[in-house]
Amino acid sequence: MSLGSLIAKARKDAGLSLEDLAAKTNIRINVLSEIEKDDFSHCGGETYARGHIRNIATALRADQKEFIRLYEEEQGGEVRSMQDLLVETSVMRQPEEARKISWKVLVMISVVSLFVVGVAQVIISNTTSTDVVSAKPSASATPSATETQSESPEAEPSAQSTFSTGTGVEVVIDAARAKSWLFVSDAAGRTLFSGQIPRGQAKTFSSDSQLNLKVGNAGGVDLKVNGKKVPSIGIDGEVVSVSYGVDS
Repeated sequence: MSLGSLIAKARKDAGLSLEDLAAKTNIRINVLSEIEKDDFSHCGGETYARGHIRNIATALRADQKEFIRLYEEEQGGEVRSMQDLLVETSVMRQPEEARKISWKVLVMISVVSLFVVGVAQVIISNTTSTDVVSAKPSASATPSATETQSESPEAEPSAQSTFSTGTGVEVVIDAARAKSWLFVSDAAGRTLFSGQIPRGQAKTFSSDSQLNLKVGNAGGVDLKVNGKKVPSIGIDGEVVSVSYGVDS
């Protein structure tokens, strides 16, 4: 029996219609109908499909692991890169394919480059022949070691852990059990962070009034909001969006 047939049977055994199941899972009726026909093309991608399957299993009091196992066997679950997941969930755009440069353009660039080099050599040669007197730089013109060191940029930290656009609300996200991708912005839409948070690493975010989070593996992370630990926001593999304010 396929996964779709198993879901349809479990729903009917529970005495639920598609409308009832849609109300319990917040999944559209047409998407539920396609899932029962083993069509997952309108689920929004593999990550959302897994989330739908888990929600359906919970609503029908069925075994989530068995449903996921059947999905992987039937759909041939492939390993997705972080870039694919971000594109799939609209966090980033699909990078455009690099444009090919014709050989004519390359030849033109080479000719122009040779011409510029030739002109530069002529100018340098003329300047050298006329400037017969050279002056030694004065001691004051030589930068000190202290000045050189102060002008050089400071080394960036290897792993930034704190991001802030204010101090009204603070959220600490800890990838305690598994790695996850993460997108964080403030009330003005400014992006504080977009990327992956490795397992065992914690990051702190603060803003004046509101923080918006999109977590790609809700079951793998713990959250503290304004110093208080909040209940789990989801399960393993589930994509969850949450927002917290000053009074959270």
